Amino acid sequence: AAIMNQVPLQRTSFGPYSRAMIRICKEESFHQRQGYDIMMKMAAGTPAQKKMAQDALNRFWYPSLMMFGPSDKESVHSEQSMAWKIKMNTNDELRQKFVDQTVPQAEYLGLTVPDENLKWNEDTGHYDFSQPDWSEFFDVLKGNGPCNQERLAARNSAWDDGKWVRDGLLAHAEKKAARKVAAE
Repeated sequence: AAIMNQVPLQRTSFGPYSRAMIRICKEESFHQRQGYDIMMKMAAGTPAQKKMAQDALNRFWYPSLMMFGPSDKESVHSEQSMAWKIKMNTNDELRQKFVDQTVPQAEYLGLTVPDENLKWNEDTGHYDFSQPDWSEFFDVLKGNGPCNQERLAARNSAWDDGKWVRDGLLAHAEKKAARKVAAE
């Protein structure tokens, strides 16, 4: 994981968000360092471990690019959020920063970013890269992600399994309310 410059998240015009970002950014920075440390160990490990590190990069590269949100031309709220200074960078700017910081880290680890169009562009001073499959992104948002059915099944099961607790709390509340009415 690339260590992104998270300070702009703390400089948003929305005070509660800005204050919350201080703690959140510290925690996320820890997760980024932890992830990179794990990838370093895996990439320097046995051939099987290096293969697992490469597999992880292959699986998570495009979902990582998607996490910044849709492209600026398809982002419904980006323009307004930028105008109000809630966001300090567009989705595409953040995605470009991520690529520019992550590719050298992957190369240092001896891993290959799974993008055949990835190349350094001397003119722009940035990496050129392929865009994610945005139809996949929007499918996930619509609830058609690869694990959506399992996630919903687990949530429904947890709800069903907790019925006895809700019923007990409701019965207790009703009993308490009845005692209060009787006492009056």
